[in-house]
Amino acid sequence: MTRYTRIALIATVTAGLWLTSGTAAAQGNGDWKAPPGAGNKKKLSLPSTNEAVSVAREMLVKHGYEVVRVDIVEDTRVIYYRLGNRGRGRGRGRLQRIVVRREPERIVFVDAPRVVLVDINVKLGL
Repeated sequence: MTRYTRIALIATVTAGLWLTSGTAAAQGNGDWKAPPGAGNKKKLSLPSTNEAVSVAREMLVKHGYEVVRVDIVEDTRVIYYRLGNRGRGRGRGRLQRIVVRREPERIVFVDAPRVVLVDINVKLGL
């Protein structure tokens, strides 16, 4: 076999392999993904209401509040808290509350102090 015949044979085999792999890829293998924005969004998992209450309690204590009790009213949780003594001997603050309820796509905190709410959202990843 001459040199040119060998090069022509290698080029023909390479071209044949290249063409057959292109048609095989065009057939598809079932792993088709929709283009971005076409509705294949990743589903976010929401924390449970109990997890949200425990994080809220933790953040209230971190910011110097005293958690008095947690009531369960149907599907909602009510956290009663007050401002702690803070070592100044002036007693405790008035009783306040945070209502935690779950909606279909999120968890809602009603009447939470702004600073505490930011920390709760960061901790829960909302």
